[in-house]
Amino acid sequence: MKRDSKLSGILHVLLHMAEHDGPVTSETLAKAMGTNPVVIRRVMAGLRERGYVRSEKGHGGGWQLACDLSAVTLLDIHKAVGGASLLAIGNRTEAPGCLVEQVVNAALNQAFRDAEALLLARFGDVTLAALSADFHKRLAKIGGPYRLDTAHAE
Repeated sequence: MKRDSKLSGILHVLLHMAEHDGPVTSETLAKAMGTNPVVIRRVMAGLRERGYVRSEKGHGGGWQLACDLSAVTLLDIHKAVGGASLLAIGNRTEAPGCLVEQVVNAALNQAFRDAEALLLARFGDVTLAALSADFHKRLAKIGGPYRLDTAHAE
């Protein structure tokens, strides 16, 4: 089963933007992320509506962060991009009248609610600033400069 990496990808883009002075084009971000600029623009539009990024058109334009990294959590970004279900597993629903299926689903539903609540609470505890600080600590260990155009070079 394929995992949904949308939230991870968006956080990835935001942290790249945090390291870049000035606007970053959708094309540059798309190239770094190995995707299409349209995908970047679609995601950024939702983040712009929440005030997390802003855009400028024309020559020298692009996307910029419009928020304080210490004030934005993973939960904020998760909600800004639609708050998709966090769990890929679900209940069997082929025989809703079956008492066994009802018992199993009741137990699983509670476990799913508990797991999602725990995960969302953790998302609320982690800021973009904390991710940025971890990035800078890792960058200092390798002693290299940061460059968006080579960040993903193998």
